[in-house]
Amino acid sequence: MSTSSPKGTLYLVPTPLDFGCDTSQATPLPQVLPTHTVTVAAGLTHWITENAKSTRAFLKRVGEVAPLAAPLQSQQITELPREVHKKGDHGPGGFDARPLLTAALQGHDIGLVSEAGMPAVADPGGSVVRAAHELGLRVVPLVGPLSLMLALAGSGLNGQHFAFVGYLPQEPGERTQRIRELEAVALKTGQTQIAIETPYRNTALLKSLVQSLHTHTRLAVACNITLPSAAQHSALVSDWRRAVPTLPLDGPAVFLFGR
Repeated sequence: MSTSSPKGTLYLVPTPLDFGCDTSQATPLPQVLPTHTVTVAAGLTHWITENAKSTRAFLKRVGEVAPLAAPLQSQQITELPREVHKKGDHGPGGFDARPLLTAALQGHDIGLVSEAGMPAVADPGGSVVRAAHELGLRVVPLVGPLSLMLALAGSGLNGQHFAFVGYLPQEPGERTQRIRELEAVALKTGQTQIAIETPYRNTALLKSLVQSLHTHTRLAVACNITLPSAAQHSALVSDWRRAVPTLPLDGPAVFLFGR
């Protein structure tokens, strides 16, 4: 009589929010990740990730705090397909991530990571989580930085009713129309609207928000959350129009608006 080995667990491992920033801006790992999260990450040897290079860089930082279960060169790191990065993994038909979880079916725990922050939230990874549930695997999200929630908490906007709307259109006319549509929802229902943008387009988005929103709407911007250069400003649009503060918009930013 044979018995099957127990299945592994899929751990959702949050990473620091300083990916892609100047190394002098890096925040010490113990300041942004709890000891338990670092310990679990150090104990894993199988990973699913957006980018293997950045995952190795993250594991190097983990190894400086807790000994790794396997050397960097022995870590089994599997990258998500590029189409999942570009198109997301929630489109029609989705992406079948079950083959990526073969090691978990053989009893190995697997860590899922994104470039920065919590995987599967404003980042790829949802397809892997869905596949894990389909395969009967245990899914455990670990505690760590989540820029959307940190920005919301520090904004003064409605934290009881909010929506993450992702990226807004790049074309100025379409972007303005979308901003006004979202603002109408916010003013009618009280629902805070949360958006993000690629850093090199942050300035253009902020300009559109300041120009397009009503003067009595509250606008908040949170930049470089958890980094030494972190800055957050929240004010009525009328105040933004009088004086736009100097913010580090060349890094990760979250934009929030509502009543």
